[in-house]
Amino acid sequence: MPKKPLILVTNDDGINAPGIRALIEVLTDIGDVVVVAPDSPQSGMGHAITIDSTLYVERVIVDNDKQIEYSCSGTPADCVKLGIREVLDRKPDLCVSGINHGSNSSINVIYSGTMSAAIEAGIEGIPAIGFSLLNYKWNADFNATKPYVKIISEMVLKHGLPNGIVLNVNIPDLLKKDIKGIKICRQAKANWVEEFDKRKNPQGRDYYWLTGKFVNLDHGEDTDEWALEHGYVSVVPVQFDLTAYHYIKNLNSWNLND
Repeated sequence: MPKKPLILVTNDDGINAPGIRALIEVLTDIGDVVVVAPDSPQSGMGHAITIDSTLYVERVIVDNDKQIEYSCSGTPADCVKLGIREVLDRKPDLCVSGINHGSNSSINVIYSGTMSAAIEAGIEGIPAIGFSLLNYKWNADFNATKPYVKIISEMVLKHGLPNGIVLNVNIPDLLKKDIKGIKICRQAKANWVEEFDKRKNPQGRDYYWLTGKFVNLDHGEDTDEWALEHGYVSVVPVQFDLTAYHYIKNLNSWNLND
């Protein structure tokens, strides 16, 4: 009997989040799952890593003992690093991060701990996917996400991914019957228009709450935002090489060494 693929699972909402529990449920039917996830929510951490404090990893049982699970005191990127270097006895065939409670489409990919975990795996040459549901509620219904987690994960295991590329998958908050299918997309040009709610504490010291609204500046019909607004699951191939190759020639024309 062929060996089942080894799948490393993580997230940024914490090891007890309903999203990762739904993800584990699907992936245990596909391969041998090992979970290394934060012991508390780490949303918005981006690609932060822990360098100024100790890290702890503890074997835990959350729902059952069908899969091996570890709770980590660090960030999502820490979880992947520790999973690969300390927990697993071989390189995983796939790393899956999520299912995130909330969108990681368009510019959100930059801030996302979910996607940073997937990108960390990609840096290590491991095919990786980040899944997100467009519902921020803790008790969100993840049932409609499961068929898409299964098919996309199986296809990545079958076909692999090129070095330097991971998949950013966002799923609309709809019933299964209302999701129209999957669209391969580009990242929309959108951003947050941010404001700070300034207040004073009882000692008279100023403090701030970050607020704002999301603005989609992109009217293309090939973007993740368009797909999600029209009831499709969006799949965006993401690369972590941030070099603007098209601008290198322009910079050389500056004659900086003269």
